[in-house]
Amino acid sequence: MSYLGEISALLTAVFWTVTSMSFESAGKKVGSLAVNLIRLVIAFVIYAVYLKFTRGMFIPLDAGLERWLWLSLSGLVGFVIGDLLLFQAFVVVGARISMLIMSFAPPITALIGWIILGEVLSLMNWLGMAVTITGISMVILKRQKSNGSTRLPILTSAYSWQGILLAFGGAVGQGAGLVLSKKGMGDYDAFASSQIRVLTGIAGFTILFFFMKRWKRVAGALKNGPAMKRIALGSVFGPFLGVSFSLLAVQHTQAGIAATIMAIVPVLIIPPAIIIFKEKPGWKEIAGAFITVCGVALFFL
Repeated sequence: MSYLGEISALLTAVFWTVTSMSFESAGKKVGSLAVNLIRLVIAFVIYAVYLKFTRGMFIPLDAGLERWLWLSLSGLVGFVIGDLLLFQAFVVVGARISMLIMSFAPPITALIGWIILGEVLSLMNWLGMAVTITGISMVILKRQKSNGSTRLPILTSAYSWQGILLAFGGAVGQGAGLVLSKKGMGDYDAFASSQIRVLTGIAGFTILFFFMKRWKRVAGALKNGPAMKRIALGSVFGPFLGVSFSLLAVQHTQAGIAATIMAIVPVLIIPPAIIIFKEKPGWKEIAGAFITVCGVALFFL
């Protein structure tokens, strides 16, 4: 039995670990909006060169109108809306917590996949999602002593609610974007499909920047050498390798399964978060992250 989709999803998780760390650092230097646009432009150039060598064309003009429409919609939902929220979450609560909350993407993806694609998940798949959500809840929720008016302990967040909601919005955008990508892509080339999504993302952010009048921030970001190095690194591992392998994953396995395997980033990100950002996650955070991965493992049973 081929596990091409599952292996592609695992590689996606590795790529997203690198890109989330890169974009967190760059976003804190030049702002999340500038990072979003610049990384998509860099990724588009990489795609154009790669596809010229592999398919003989800079832009996938052979995709057909219907495929362009679905993949463009996916790009708007996934890149413009989802990533805009996620990148701001990186700035507010950091990449490690943001990517942990992004593990909510699998059940969201599965629900949307059931509605749009008619995909049906097994009981073991749903159990895996439940375990994944349990692991996330261990990290982001904490008990607070009663305030005197009630004897029951109050559950509250251990982190900024703004950051948590931003990351959750990113999870919704990623889940919907994956399903729309699968519907539009079919058996078409995954890298060419990703380029269509990136092109739409660039168009969406360009319009957004004109309305918000943020072009000066982009110019400032381009002059920031350390930030540009991080954006370039994140662009290779994110919009190029990460997104393409995520589409390869959903092309060869169910969207909900692919999204759940991609959700192991919270565990993969712990060592670099400790080494690079000098974070000190507690035992509960580490245990929660590993429980999340156990949920992913249930998809292979």
